[in-house]
Amino acid sequence: MCVGIPGRIVEISDTNSNLAIVDVGGVRRPINISFITTEGREPESYIGEWVLMHVGFAMSRIDEDEAARTLELLHELGEAQAEMEAMRRSESA
Repeated sequence: MCVGIPGRIVEISDTNSNLAIVDVGGVRRPINISFITTEGREPESYIGEWVLMHVGFAMSRIDEDEAARTLELLHELGEAQAEMEAMRRSESA
C-alpha cells in the first residue's frame, strides 16, 4: 500500500531543482515539487500550500481541510496498528 503524507511547503530550498522544505507535524524534510509546479508560476508562490508527498516527491496539491482529514486518518490507523500489536503480544504470552 502506498500512502501519501500531507505536508505544508514552508520554504523553497533550490529553485533550479524544484526542491522545497515541507513541514509534517513539526518535522521538516526536503522534497521535490516538480510534479506539482506549473510553467510560468514562480516556485516561491507554492510556499504555504499543502501537498501529498510520497518517497520524497510532492504528488499533488490538496487543500487544508483534506490535509487535516488525511492526517487524522493516519493518526487513527497508527492507533489501530498499536492496538493490534498489543493483542498479538497478549495472545502469545
